Amino acid sequence: MSPLSHEQVWAAIDRLAERHDLSPSGLAKRAGLDSTTFNKSKRFAADGRARWPSTESLAKVMEATGASMDELVALMVPGRYETGFSEPGAADYAPPSRRIPLLGMAQAGAGGFFDADGFPAGEGWDDAAFPDAGLGADVYALEIAGDSMLPLYRDGDTIIVSPAASVRRGDRVVVKTHGGEVMAKILKRQTANTVELASANPDHADRTLDRSEIAWIARILWASQ
Repeated sequence: MSPLSHEQVWAAIDRLAERHDLSPSGLAKRAGLDSTTFNKSKRFAADGRARWPSTESLAKVMEATGASMDELVALMVPGRYETGFSEPGAADYAPPSRRIPLLGMAQAGAGGFFDADGFPAGEGWDDAAFPDAGLGADVYALEIAGDSMLPLYRDGDTIIVSPAASVRRGDRVVVKTHGGEVMAKILKRQTANTVELASANPDHADRTLDRSEIAWIARILWASQ
């Protein structure tokens, strides 16, 4: 397995910024760094030598966004990790695969597939191989149904979600209601009593749910077509 490339590391920073609706400059400022730290002009020296982000910069970015090292590494590997971007240099890096539970989102609303915390339970799950890219142990895959998350996710795309991951404003999430509805959305805002969700597709209205309606929320970590 080849080492991570300069392009992959910088792509991870760009993706992390995009996931939080920030430019690379905005991400740098949120992390308490100079606003030009992640500019494209800073990624190569005047003589063409590759410049890498410092470990201190990466640590500050992870602290500012709540991202773990595993999540940052996962942003560097082939596929689409929460953003819809294709991985640069995918041919240079092939992570090992693992098999994880897989379920169609249309099925997910039925009872018996999840426990009270949103983890896989019961019978009826398939399994499929996905990149083992530091996504953690408690993950599973759902197949997208519908067009409410276009252009981020299309009908038939597969997403990997984690009910154990913390969620913040701007995260892409899967929400299951006690009424059996399962939806992929963008978390807009949480209060003590409500959760506001947005659709990527402007043709679909935003949703505001009372917390008593929600069975669980799981964060989307990775997506693949």
